[in-house]
Amino acid sequence: MKEQGNLLLAIVLSLLILLGFQYFFEAPKMKKEAERKKHLEQTEDLMKNNTNNLEDSITGYLEIDDALSKDQRIKIDATRLQGSISLKGLKIDDLTFKNYKETLNNDSKLVTLFKPSSTKGGYFSNFGWIKASANEDFDIPNDQTIWTTNSKEITNNNPAIFSWTNKQGVKFEQEISIDENYMFKIKQKVINNTNKNISMTPVAKISRTDTPETLGFFILHEGPIGVIDDILEELDYKDLKKSIGPIEYKSKGGWMGITDKYWLAALIPDQNSNVVARYQFYTKNNKEKYQVDYKGGIIEIPSNKSATIQNLLYAGAKEIKLLDKYEKLYSIPRLDFAIDFGWYYFLTKPFLYILIFFQNIFGNFGVSIILLTLLIKLVFFPLANKSYVAMHKMKELQPQLLRIKEMYKNDKVKLNQEMMALYKREKVNPAAGCLPILIQIPVFFALYKILFVSLEMRQAPFYLWINDLSVADPTSILNLFGLLPYDPNFLPKIINIGIWPLLMGGTMWLQQKLNPQPTDPMQAKIFMFLPIFFTFILAPFPSGLVIYWTANNVLSMGQQILIKKKMEKEKN
Repeated sequence: MKEQGNLLLAIVLSLLILLGFQYFFEAPKMKKEAERKKHLEQTEDLMKNNTNNLEDSITGYLEIDDALSKDQRIKIDATRLQGSISLKGLKIDDLTFKNYKETLNNDSKLVTLFKPSSTKGGYFSNFGWIKASANEDFDIPNDQTIWTTNSKEITNNNPAIFSWTNKQGVKFEQEISIDENYMFKIKQKVINNTNKNISMTPVAKISRTDTPETLGFFILHEGPIGVIDDILEELDYKDLKKSIGPIEYKSKGGWMGITDKYWLAALIPDQNSNVVARYQFYTKNNKEKYQVDYKGGIIEIPSNKSATIQNLLYAGAKEIKLLDKYEKLYSIPRLDFAIDFGWYYFLTKPFLYILIFFQNIFGNFGVSIILLTLLIKLVFFPLANKSYVAMHKMKELQPQLLRIKEMYKNDKVKLNQEMMALYKREKVNPAAGCLPILIQIPVFFALYKILFVSLEMRQAPFYLWINDLSVADPTSILNLFGLLPYDPNFLPKIINIGIWPLLMGGTMWLQQKLNPQPTDPMQAKIFMFLPIFFTFILAPFPSGLVIYWTANNVLSMGQQILIKKKMEKEKN
């Protein structure tokens, strides 16, 4: 029958989507994430326990320390960032977050964003000038220029002024300050102490050495990004590699940079200025280089006059409230697009704000997920009520439908006419029972997106054994949830099922028992196996998502009991 076909189609589509997520995207992502964490943990274990291998374990850190010691530097000690600026080339190339660690271990290293360009994975930003034309006869500072400064340290309350004067008498100054979070303010000034008029163009860049490891997950963009003339531009590293020459965009204001899953480095020019933004890949000294830069308009500076411009650099964590705050404060267009909210932006961003709101009240993101689930159920209660009533009425109509089917089994046109007449007479929509499933799919994916991409979920604990809601339940049925003395985590998580996926499957089975049972034998078999399928499918998913699904099942059961009692009361 048509209504059975609609229901089966909805179920099959749901399964195909979830299976596709698991096989093509979730499994590779989980493997990469596991390898990354294993590498970090092994490195830390070696540093703690194996002094013979200590030198090998910290080669990368010694490389960075050596690079930092070679240049004259000024220290950065802000509320949430620490590091330094190299006076050679005036590069912001040493930044570490004070409040984000690489792993959950108490002695884990802090996350590093910028590193000197001479090291593996070098990453930095700097600001400067280029000549407006080849006819200009004066020197400009470059990556080898040694600047002088009036300070030894940059803090939230203490900016530093850097200066350099060329042989012709043109003085270049940069005042660099940082706020209490991650926003650098760069005020560039040129003082023309010559007897000629000069002209030049402001430039800024972010440079990254080596191709960084990415999760390669299609719902997450990692790499060059920007909002150019209010349009989001996302480029993959491989896209830049294939490109012949720089990819250029003209824009008034906007922003451009490079994003990782949780971190962002972005150049933010004056929003009233016209710029040419460039994204490019090149090799230098056998090293891969990725560069995002912009060039401003020509500025003419008369003899014995000066010119000043101001730009911004965001180098920090992708915290939604902070990005929204800066967007309003500096009129930066769509800075929140640095977080990959995806197609369901209208759902994902509000969901994230609701989760943060609940977390601020209850102090736990897992509790926030459950409360968001409750809120969603309340919003969709009228639809669920209508759906359940329709399913109950469809069950009552089954005898009449079977008689019609028997009477007109050789006349499909008449069969459909009689069925539609029955539905109209009884005021039943045969597709109403499928609506909650179909509507839950975008809600599910929107929440999955948030759990996957939002920084707020990173290393967020729940209770008991769940210490990170953004990864799969760490327990396993294969060792009786820790009772047996061996670790089965070398096996795929799809068979290495934890407690929460089993709870999800159990609540799904109980929920089915409360529903009107399908009269069609094929439907009954499919429904019987659905909890088992979903238990295996969702086992590798982030535990936060499985907790959402479990809470949704429990609340749905309560909802169905209420609706059923209401219907019985109305009938009596």
